[in-house]
Amino acid sequence: MAKSIRTEIIISASPEKVWGILTKFENYPTWNPFIISLEGVVEQGNKITVTIHPPKGKGMIFKPTIIEYVKYKKLSWLGSVLFRGIFDGEHIFELIDNSNGTVTFIQSENFTGIFSSMLNLDNTKDGFILMNNKLKELSEY
Repeated sequence: MAKSIRTEIIISASPEKVWGILTKFENYPTWNPFIISLEGVVEQGNKITVTIHPPKGKGMIFKPTIIEYVKYKKLSWLGSVLFRGIFDGEHIFELIDNSNGTVTFIQSENFTGIFSSMLNLDNTKDGFILMNNKLKELSEY
């Protein structure tokens, strides 16, 4: 059984500005309330190390693989607990240029695997929303 989270926010900034903030991973500890650390070379096929801290939740470190990286448009990774098929999560950041000086930023995650049905995603969704709002604030500054 699969579960998903999807959040989106309109940001009054160019895709280049939003992407620049989103992909300056070394700055995450200073502004990102959800993904507090992202380390490694972010290129398709590479493993990275991600530390998340959902509000009212326990922090977690995992080592997903980058599955898609399209500059100014999309970044996604796939992480697994133990091994694929037990509990997998594909995290996706998407930027849609609205051609009017705004960008739609979509943050989503698709969970699959035999244990995915046991997830309560409320804290994770709250973390997405906090991050989205902070990204909007920084991008519109």
